[in-house]
Amino acid sequence: MQNIIKNFKKLCEIPHCSYETNQMRDFLNAYAKEKNFKVNIDLAGNIHCIKGDPKICLQSHYDMVCMGNAPKIEVYEDNGYLKAKDSSLGADNGIGIAIMLEAMQKFSNLECLFTNNEEVGLMGVNDLEHKLHSKMLLNLDHENENEIIIGCAGGVDIEAFLEYETKEYFGKVYELSAINFNGGHSGIDIIDNPKSSIKEMARFIKENKGKIINFEGGERVNSIPKYAKALVLFDNDVKSNKYIHCQFIEERKEKICLKSDILLNVLISFSQGVRSFNKTLDIVQTSINLAILKMSEQEIRISLFARSNLLEDLKQVEFETLTLFEAFNFKARSFNFYPPWEGKENELSDNLLKIFKKENKNIKISAIHAGLECGIIEKKQKILCCSIGPNIYNPHSTDERCELASVERISKIVFELLKNYQ
Repeated sequence: MQNIIKNFKKLCEIPHCSYETNQMRDFLNAYAKEKNFKVNIDLAGNIHCIKGDPKICLQSHYDMVCMGNAPKIEVYEDNGYLKAKDSSLGADNGIGIAIMLEAMQKFSNLECLFTNNEEVGLMGVNDLEHKLHSKMLLNLDHENENEIIIGCAGGVDIEAFLEYETKEYFGKVYELSAINFNGGHSGIDIIDNPKSSIKEMARFIKENKGKIINFEGGERVNSIPKYAKALVLFDNDVKSNKYIHCQFIEERKEKICLKSDILLNVLISFSQGVRSFNKTLDIVQTSINLAILKMSEQEIRISLFARSNLLEDLKQVEFETLTLFEAFNFKARSFNFYPPWEGKENELSDNLLKIFKKENKNIKISAIHAGLECGIIEKKQKILCCSIGPNIYNPHSTDERCELASVERISKIVFELLKNYQ
């Protein structure tokens, strides 16, 4: 256990935000070679490591969502949890990597796949070139120790664009800032229906008859918006509320966006969050997250991410969203479409279930309303896949925390599984 935490803290010292993973790639390459693994790296940055005659491949992604001060990460332990000071922690998926590093130290027959740029549309695994030796793959990117995952949601990115002109108006200029929003993972945390900083900001501006000078919000396409800020012209005084802090600047002339009303109307009309729920699996079935809003060079750009565990529903929410934005005269497009993984119980899930039940009576086989790379790998290479992981809360946010005792339990299960296949 201590070695795994030590491994994780070492990883936190190495910058590895999505798209900026070269230092982590080089570290993992050197580590694997030091442990006598044969290593190959493909053009997408996926790192394939193999030693002996393995029956199981362990897999995690080595990029992270950088929030707050990240990639500078100050890790500390607090009341049984790993946390980071004023940044995302990167336990998603750094803890999986840390467990794999310890496994590489302990086992003679092992295959490991470290994938790149998962957090920005599963880019690495979509371009995977490596052919795996093992017939089974265990993904370590889940965030609930009570579940063995054999299915996941598909997803699609959507972008909407609108050009605008400006005109000078005189009025009271305020700087608005979103406060008291939780953010979180747009697949895992969306079931709690957290408020969107972008939608609340739009509502406040609309209710107070404001005209937008500039408006930005959101952090990552797969994060529920926590931050937003706007410079707005009002005719009357406005006051702060629970979610919007108002700072008066001065009365003056400012160039306002002449598509201000259209932007506010589409943001308010858009239905953020859960669209349907699967009672059988007890998970969200379909959802969509309005993730990022930017205004620059007289263009409004909105980024969204839709998920569904059913292919038909994913196509439907994609079509509905494109239609909505086009109805408000936006140009809209979708891309990075990947289908759901509708997995089945298999030899790997059966063996994991037996090991889990020795210590965890609450364990169940389930699916997840988030994207997992093993779903794509399974389709590419016809390999048996499952996903497990320790308890991680509020990933993709500065409130991210990982339960230490859960890390110990999950690593013990991983090592017992590997021991059975040596």
